[in-house]
Amino acid sequence: MKKLLKKALLAFSCSVLILSNANAEQLSIERIYSSPSLNGQTPKSLKFSPDGSRVTYLQGKKDDLNRYDLWEYNLANKENKLLVDSQDLFSGTETLSDEEKARRERQRVYGFGIIEYKFSSDGSALLFPLNGDIYYYHLATKSAKRLTKTDAFETDSKFSPQGNFVSFIRQQNIFILNIASGEETQLTQDGGSANSANKNIKNGMSEFVAQEEMGRMTGYWWAPDEKHIAFLRVDETPVQTVIRNEIYAEKIELIEQKYPATGTNNVTIKLAVTDIKGKKIRFIDTGKNTDIYIPRVKWLPDSKNLSYQWQSRDQKTLKLKSYNLKKRRQKTLLTEQSAHWLNLHHDLVFLSDSKSFIWASERDGFKHLYHFSNKGELINQLTKGNWIVDAIKHVDEDKGVIYFTGRADTPLERHLYRVPLTGKSPEHVARLSKRNGFHNINFSNDSQSYIDSFSNIDTPKQVSLHQANGEHITWLAENKVNNDHPISPYYGDLIQPKFGTLTSDDGEATLYYKLYKPKNMAPGKKYPVIVNVYGGPHAQRVRNIWQGADFTQYMLQQGYIVFQLDNRGSNYRGTAFEFPIYEKLGQVEVDDQVTGVKYLHTLPFVDKERIGIYGHSYGGYMALMALFKAGDYFKAGVSGAPVTDWLLYDTHYTERYLNHPKVNADGYEQSSVFPYITGLSGPLMVYHGMADDNVLFTNTTKLMKALQDNNKQFELMTYPGSKHSMRGKKVKVHLNNTIISFFDRHFK
Repeated sequence: MKKLLKKALLAFSCSVLILSNANAEQLSIERIYSSPSLNGQTPKSLKFSPDGSRVTYLQGKKDDLNRYDLWEYNLANKENKLLVDSQDLFSGTETLSDEEKARRERQRVYGFGIIEYKFSSDGSALLFPLNGDIYYYHLATKSAKRLTKTDAFETDSKFSPQGNFVSFIRQQNIFILNIASGEETQLTQDGGSANSANKNIKNGMSEFVAQEEMGRMTGYWWAPDEKHIAFLRVDETPVQTVIRNEIYAEKIELIEQKYPATGTNNVTIKLAVTDIKGKKIRFIDTGKNTDIYIPRVKWLPDSKNLSYQWQSRDQKTLKLKSYNLKKRRQKTLLTEQSAHWLNLHHDLVFLSDSKSFIWASERDGFKHLYHFSNKGELINQLTKGNWIVDAIKHVDEDKGVIYFTGRADTPLERHLYRVPLTGKSPEHVARLSKRNGFHNINFSNDSQSYIDSFSNIDTPKQVSLHQANGEHITWLAENKVNNDHPISPYYGDLIQPKFGTLTSDDGEATLYYKLYKPKNMAPGKKYPVIVNVYGGPHAQRVRNIWQGADFTQYMLQQGYIVFQLDNRGSNYRGTAFEFPIYEKLGQVEVDDQVTGVKYLHTLPFVDKERIGIYGHSYGGYMALMALFKAGDYFKAGVSGAPVTDWLLYDTHYTERYLNHPKVNADGYEQSSVFPYITGLSGPLMVYHGMADDNVLFTNTTKLMKALQDNNKQFELMTYPGSKHSMRGKKVKVHLNNTIISFFDRHFK
């Protein structure tokens, strides 16, 4: 394993850009965020048609990259063509419901026009939302039909498995529409619109923490035979209402948001099954303890059994259960337990005979694949080793093969692998992707081919089609850098990092870093350093992936060294690397970042009196903790949208890592920034969006008051109307200019 890691690092640690450009232009922040993208125009949301004859994708317009149209690549004639122009269907300014706006924020979906779509099971039609309505596009007739024409908004639309119906959520209830007749049927009745008396009841919808923290964006699921729909009934009545201001440039909106802060009540959630006439709704008994989560629901192929995952509130127990509709009985297929927490995943595949399933587990310290019978008996462990599986991508039962992405070669890259389904030797893992870097994979239903969205530190994202054995078939978007590419004027001057490893100060962990140095550094001169940090769970910054002409390149151009290090608690290294943060955040993470700065001190070109730190969200929290607790190492910092008091953040995320406040009150206190404020000695700037509904603006106002009470000077920049993601070119340009101006004033 160590030899593989060394080879991988050597392959790109001293990488050199192939294209030389003697007339390379200087980047500006405005140019970085201009349109068209400097990284080239590559498709998104790529999907195979069910018959494998075409690949569909979304692509922004040339004159407006944020407005997406639906395109296809025909595998027979090898042609790309526009399928649906979003402006032909709706050319005005989109109006979306508050629910859909929040849902897109949770999905991190940006832009407008056609932003998502689904195929019918036979591949004859496509379904997509637009301006709060649902559109049906027939591929043979090349015609689009608007299915819904009410004043209400429709969200989370789906084809039924056999393509006879379209389902959706309207006013917090589940509806289905018969495509042939156009007849609508309302399946649930007790859901309420935002202004109704029963507004707290939501049928078929995902609650806030499910969207934000569990990766579950829906609350209903079709049975494969189209006879039933399983759904979650969410009652938000127990959840506290947070009244907050969303401050915009010309108005202030008073928002009542059901926000389950850690230690407070969650929603009451019930699992149910209804027939498609809406006449028989049956609730499934999930146990006497109602303070639970249901993060996943999935039908078995036989449509007779429904599985769901039951998670304890402390997230130390996860049960995979199945419910038989006819017998009205359920059983536990398996139970996962941890002394710390259990990471959720989407890697559950029931095989076609409904008698066994593939499951991912971290029970041996690394996420690996296991084959279980429906009696809960382990048939065999499919993968094994000190590396992790990312995700199952396809199961070919005919050939007895599972395709998955993982990190068997190095944690800094994601590759496609294959392992036998029936084999008992986990050593039979074969790597299929050939180029070093990051691969995102989409398989065809017929198991014959897959789409590979690839990039590495030298190569902008490229999309290609491959045979199942990894052989290249054709390019879907080569995105080759040449004189016509938008990045070509800057490509020759892009600076690639040095990758390396450090040992933590306590000797317990290997830490990966990447170091960017300005071009043409003067001998003997010492340079300022910006540590760009995130540092939180479920994230990784040090990767062999395309970064392009970004803010880092602009900082290098201004004479800054940029350093990034993945501390303990971050992802893709196994549970022993993640768990040290349990019940006390901001300690080992800061210690590991200090290890990185100690390394920087050994470099002759680093000015140790001019080392700053910058981060957003958890990175904003890390910037504060580093300045407050390790001011001898970090001389100035910028903190963006930080969590300052973990009692202000949500239940599912915070209790996963800090446990319940009643159980770990001291851990919450020691994990907040406030006990350490007196340690601030260097310059600090804080910024925050004034309409943030994720890390609430209260985190920053509480920090402002504490800094003032302690007579600590700081700078503040707030952004009217901005959410947590800080969207929009104008906001990003101003924000990045503000950050560089701050460091220039203190380090230049």
